[in-house]
Parts: sequence; structure tokens; C-alpha cells
Amino acid sequence: MSTLVAYGKIWGMKVLTVFGTRPEAIKLAPVIQELERHPEFESRVCVTAQHRQMLDQVLELFEIEPDWDLDIMRPDQSLFQVTSRGLELLEDVLRKERPEIVLVQGDTTTTFVGALAAYYLRIKVGHVEAGLRTGDKFAPFPEEVNRRLADGLSDLYFAPTERARENLLREGSLDEKIFVTGNTVIDALLQVVERQRSEEVQEQFKRKFSGYDLDLEGKRLILVTGHRRESFDRFEEICYGLKMIAEQNPDVEIVYPVHLNPHVQGPVHRILSKVEGVHLIGPQDYGSFVWLMNQAYLVLTDSGGIQEEAPALGKPGLVMREKTERPEAIAAGTAKLVGVDRSSIFKEAQLLLDDRAEYERMAHAANPYGDGRAAERIAAILEAELS
Repeated sequence: MSTLVAYGKIWGMKVLTVFGTRPEAIKLAPVIQELERHPEFESRVCVTAQHRQMLDQVLELFEIEPDWDLDIMRPDQSLFQVTSRGLELLEDVLRKERPEIVLVQGDTTTTFVGALAAYYLRIKVGHVEAGLRTGDKFAPFPEEVNRRLADGLSDLYFAPTERARENLLREGSLDEKIFVTGNTVIDALLQVVERQRSEEVQEQFKRKFSGYDLDLEGKRLILVTGHRRESFDRFEEICYGLKMIAEQNPDVEIVYPVHLNPHVQGPVHRILSKVEGVHLIGPQDYGSFVWLMNQAYLVLTDSGGIQEEAPALGKPGLVMREKTERPEAIAAGTAKLVGVDRSSIFKEAQLLLDDRAEYERMAHAANPYGDGRAAERIAAILEAELS
């Protein structure tokens, strides 16, 4: 086993985990927790803070204290700024830490620059959630290309599904370096759900959301998330689709935690703020969001991670995108791709509200994203590959 000695103490294999956004933090938290349970690893954590407030909520929830915080977020930052600042600051971190491997996750700009910085210094890269593809470099934008570039720079691939593995093989990645682990988001989700089982915690959340005037007992809850960059020019269509659902279904409550991006805030509040049955609330910490998702009748989303989480909770998901890099949920029947046209969004939501058999078919379809033990598998693979 590879080791290093510092100040008389023998450390194990040094693993530096780099992330910058809330979704990355959620999906890497179980991996970091698992590495810290193994004395053969020296686990170090670097956050770019590409997103600040939403990232900090997850760090607190999972009790993660970064060793490095680059704090790169700026108001209305561009992709150019995030990329250049992140890459420049990561050079200093990597030169000082000199890990045996850098772990990155998913498809953010931090994922790409973390992998690139490690490659420039000839440090191995492990990509958690490798191999997802839509085949369209502009959908999702810029995530599709970020993920492809990170995969091109990686040495170990932790693919969540067999389909992701096949994508990597088609692109020439080495079979012996690809490992199907399941998705770590299921590990994180199940951990949080378990914490929320007690009556005391349930009552705390009910009190919190009673402040938003929600009728959680008498009405069906539709939970909405929408923030994708490639949808900005069609965001009004999404909003009008939600408006149609609310106006046609007085027995439904729509809850929309609105992303802080002004391109989202503008049309959402202009179109939906005065619609009966629509509740526009601020972004929620992950624990609160999981609780809301567990209460929901169905979920409308353009998020990647929620396409994986909703099936684990038995919630049908309508994906408000033209393409998805997570086709497993569509194939399994737990989610349906509905696009961003208002009539399509309304039609598919109405079907699930009216047709109980169709609803039950989606709600009880098998979750294709794993069993909650992905982090264990990743730690075991790292130990075998780095020893």
C-alpha cells in the first residue's frame, strides 16, 4: 500500500475530493463519509464554492468541513469566470496536497476544472457518476460537455448504471477501469430519509411548511424544480404549463422552490406569483427538500439528480427537458420526458392526476439507480486500485 509520512505520522492513500455545487456535495457526501471510516485513506476535501449558499447547507447537513475553500462565487458569474478562477486556484491546492487521486463528480464546471487541474499535474482522476450522455453537446448546457471532458481526463470511472458503462466503452475507455457502482445520490437520500422518520422531526417540518400556507392534508402536492440554463429562453412556457395545471385542478397545491438565478426568478414571479394554488418559496436546504419530495404526489423537474431521487421515493417524475442524460428512468417507467411546451407539461401532469392506474404504474416501477451502497463500492475500488 502506498503511504506518506508527515511529522512522524503515517498516513494512508491521500484522496482529494473536489466539488463546488449543492448537487455535487450531496452525491459526494456519502463517499467522503465512507473514506473517513477507512484508516487506509487520508481524505481531504476542497470546495470551489461555485455555488455558495446552497453548498453550505449541504456541508452542514452532512457535517463536512472542507480543508480548502476557494470561495470563487461572484454575482452573476459567467462560465468563463468560474472556469478560469477555479482552474487557477486549484493549481495551488494540488501542488500543496499532492494527492494520489482527485475525485470529481458529475458534470459541473468545477468537475471539469478539477479533472483538468489534476491532469496538468499528472495526478490520477476518479470520476463519480461517469458515462452519462444525451449525445447533444448543448443539452444540457454546459453539463454535457463538462461530463465528456471529465471522462476524457479520468483514470477510474464510477458509472452509476450499465448504460453509462456502455457509453464509456463506446468512446474507448478501458473496460477494466470502469466500475458500475449505482448512484451515490441514493446513498445520500436514504440517509436523510432515515433521519426524518421520527414523529418529532416530522412535526418540525410540518410546522415549518405551515408557514407557507400549504394544505398538506387535504390536497395533492406537486413539487416543481426548474433552473436549467438551456431552458432560459423557454422558461415562460414552463410557467404557463404550471399555471394551467393549477387553474384546472383546485385540489392540487404546486410548491416551487425558486432558484436564485435572475433568469429564473423573473418569469416565475411574473407569471405565477398571483396564481391560486401555486406557492413560490425560496430555495430549500436538502433535508427540507427531501421531506417535501416525500410528501409530493408527483414531481415536475428539469434537474438531473431529482430524476434519480424521485423513483427511490416512489414518486412519478415528469422531466421538463427535451433530452435527458438519464434515460434509465424513462426506460424503467419511473419518469417521463415531457419537454418544455406548456401543453405537453399540462397534458402529462393531468394524466397522472386523473388516471390512477397510470399513476400507480409509474410510482411502483423499479428504481434503476442503485441500492444505497455505491459509496462502499467506490471506497473498496479505490483501495484495490491505489494499493
